[in-house]
Amino acid sequence: DGGVIAPGYHQDLDELRNLSQNADQFLIDMENREKVATGISTLKVNYNRVHGYYIEISHLHVDKIPLHYTRKQTLKGAERYITEELKSFEDKVLSAKDKALSFEKFLYEELLNTIATALMPLQQCAEALAELDVLNTFAERAETLNLSPPTLTSISGINIEGGRHLVIEQVSDIPFVPNDLNFSNQRKMLVVTGPNMGGKSTYMRQAALIVLIAHIGCYVPAKQFTCGPIDKIFTRIGASDDLSSGRSTFMVEMSETANILHNATEKSLILMDEIGRGTSTFDGLSLAWACADHLAKQTKAFTLFATHYFELTTLADEQDIIFNVHLDAMEHGDKIIFLHAVKDGPANQSYGLQVAALAGVPRSVIEKAKTKLRHLEDHAYKEQQNSSDVKQLDLFSSADDHPAVTLLEDILPDELSPKQALELLYQLKTLVS
Repeated sequence: DGGVIAPGYHQDLDELRNLSQNADQFLIDMENREKVATGISTLKVNYNRVHGYYIEISHLHVDKIPLHYTRKQTLKGAERYITEELKSFEDKVLSAKDKALSFEKFLYEELLNTIATALMPLQQCAEALAELDVLNTFAERAETLNLSPPTLTSISGINIEGGRHLVIEQVSDIPFVPNDLNFSNQRKMLVVTGPNMGGKSTYMRQAALIVLIAHIGCYVPAKQFTCGPIDKIFTRIGASDDLSSGRSTFMVEMSETANILHNATEKSLILMDEIGRGTSTFDGLSLAWACADHLAKQTKAFTLFATHYFELTTLADEQDIIFNVHLDAMEHGDKIIFLHAVKDGPANQSYGLQVAALAGVPRSVIEKAKTKLRHLEDHAYKEQQNSSDVKQLDLFSSADDHPAVTLLEDILPDELSPKQALELLYQLKTLVS
């Protein structure tokens, strides 16, 4: 389609392009010029596909028609004429586009032949400029984003001090909380627990990004970073189905997991986020436990294994190379505050209801969920006690709730009118009596 050669490179090419692109302006200029020359104010210069370019003059001005005008077509109320200038312009315009493309191709081939004589120096120059551009960008980013030089060593392990996630750090309105990560031959897997939105996925992703950025030759977002040999980075993060292939979310998850289990080595870095959540609780827990066990015993890769299955935290008691870490959070009244700090040991709870409330789930739903949670926890505890051979009193066990207690738990004090509160007080008095 042309447009490869820049305007100004060749005068003839510019003229051909101008003819094909600016024909309308030439007609306007010629029409104004002929009106002045003939004194015919109604004179028109126009074009149609059948007769081409022409000058149209009304029969009223036949006596003013110049001698160099040649009649081209007679209409009911006007005559159409052609001149040598207009004919020459027509010939140029109708072939200008084809001529421009052909001439541009000729110029392009001529340019390639000229370049070919100095191809090697030009390629070397382009390669050097590309490398300089990358290094200059790395230097600017390192200075602007407070990056540090990585240390790549032959000793197996990954050690990150004060690691940060560059993207989240730039888009977040709150200060980013840096975290450490330590892998060695004696510390191969970290089971990461903590609440949703607590920062588990961010912690895992930033570790992979820091390793990747270091291996492309750039400074990294950490106070200090030391890394041994890493051959591959595997990730199983996020959940989405593949409708075009007829694969469910769980099928996609398992396919990616299978790829990791088959291809990871002891020099790989693996991110596994909530494996088994796409199926039933016991199936998911079993698969997650088996995958973690395989990665620790067979693959022996550096693995960050995030999960909400607290049963998996017992893996640290079974294998010396597995350790527990958690993302810290704290409760303030009915709300949860995410501290985003990685601490040793497993999380003590998931804060699921608090996160749901933070997401805007209606308060009535949250209250029902709390009641159901207490019921499920008591039921599970009783089943555990019944299945145990040893019976003993437990200070933290709850007997069947008194009707008054159950009523109190369902009360929403802020929604009670004074009259309702008084009636409720009498009702409680009756239940206690």
